[in-house]
Amino acid sequence: MIIIPAVDLKNGKCVQLVQGKPGTEQIVLNNPEDVALQWISKGAKRLHIVDLDGALGSGENLDIVKKIINKSEVPIQMGGGIRTIGDAKKLLDIGVTTVIIGTMAIKHPEYITELSEEYGSERICVSLDSKDNKVVTHGWTEYTDKTPVEYAKIFEEKGAGSILFTNVDVEGLLSGVDLKPIKELLSEVNIPIIYSGGITSLDDLKVLSELNTDYVVIGSALYKGLIAFEDTLQFQH
Repeated sequence: MIIIPAVDLKNGKCVQLVQGKPGTEQIVLNNPEDVALQWISKGAKRLHIVDLDGALGSGENLDIVKKIINKSEVPIQMGGGIRTIGDAKKLLDIGVTTVIIGTMAIKHPEYITELSEEYGSERICVSLDSKDNKVVTHGWTEYTDKTPVEYAKIFEEKGAGSILFTNVDVEGLLSGVDLKPIKELLSEVNIPIIYSGGITSLDDLKVLSELNTDYVVIGSALYKGLIAFEDTLQFQH
């Protein structure tokens, strides 16, 4: 299991929101590239970057992303505001290792095939955000009619190299992990699963590790000091 620190970008700063809602910033740090490099210095093998301004349609933070890419030697996975196939290609072309595509993938599954054929499936990740065991889109505001497992199987066939699964029911609440949906995904899907949402303690990581989860993204728990990144390395392999 590889532990991936989250670096969420908004207005040129590194922030942490509650349930992804603007105005709920609990952590605001001024130098995102320094934050990113700090995680790497502590042993991070990969970084998870989200452009919240891109996701909210209020701008972008690509200059910061380029700086992080130029200064870091670890893979970067990135999402937020990828609305067209051109947006995805732009990120891949500037050096983002893996693009994370959400709403666009649901609307245009054929784009996943096109991107994986051009760039390699390992560079294409589909984000499935789940609320009440249904995938939600458009910033968690619109429900689809399919479960995460149903969509994950579709995108595996379409050529996605991995699935980022976020459990919105627990995301950002620091309430712990709901194991049922991640167990289902791991048993039904063959491509790697990246888990996100609700991780609060080392016990959560221990359980996810025992389930053989491939990757885990941690945000709030790290920034609030509930988990020290150095302590997560015991589960990293």
